[in-house]
Amino acid sequence: MRNIALSLSILAILIAAPALAQTSKSASRADQDAIVITFKDGHQQSIALSDVSKIEFKTTSQAARSSDRAAFAERWKVGTGAGSSTFYITLTPDGTASKSMGNGHGRWVTVGDEARITWDDGWHDVIRRAGNHYEKAAYAPGKSFSDPPSNITSAENTEPL
Repeated sequence: MRNIALSLSILAILIAAPALAQTSKSASRADQDAIVITFKDGHQQSIALSDVSKIEFKTTSQAARSSDRAAFAERWKVGTGAGSSTFYITLTPDGTASKSMGNGHGRWVTVGDEARITWDDGWHDVIRRAGNHYEKAAYAPGKSFSDPPSNITSAENTEPL
């Protein structure tokens, strides 16, 4: 009777072993198709890769650039470079720019500590801090931001967006 019980136990183990191995294999396969994030407090979160469409890593410098961009997304009163006449430049958070004179459309980006605007009419402007105030440097069509500016005037934030 003992031999029969022992034989049945061994037979049960031999039958169950492949099923257990298969379960173990499928769990490790599922683990391979997931990303595990470990947070600073030690807890973890597993996300299936089939649910992920894009992963971005935001560095400190990117966060600083975003806040720099926010600092320039405003309405600016600037000089034309010809006497005391002025016009307005509006920089929106989505990177579009408009001005109240000439061809009033363009795009802008932050580079370092300045906003660089490229206008559809070929002009380029830069708004940057100069000491305790802001200034606008204008570059004529055909010039680049590395050339000397055509003129430099004051820039005043008139209306934060």
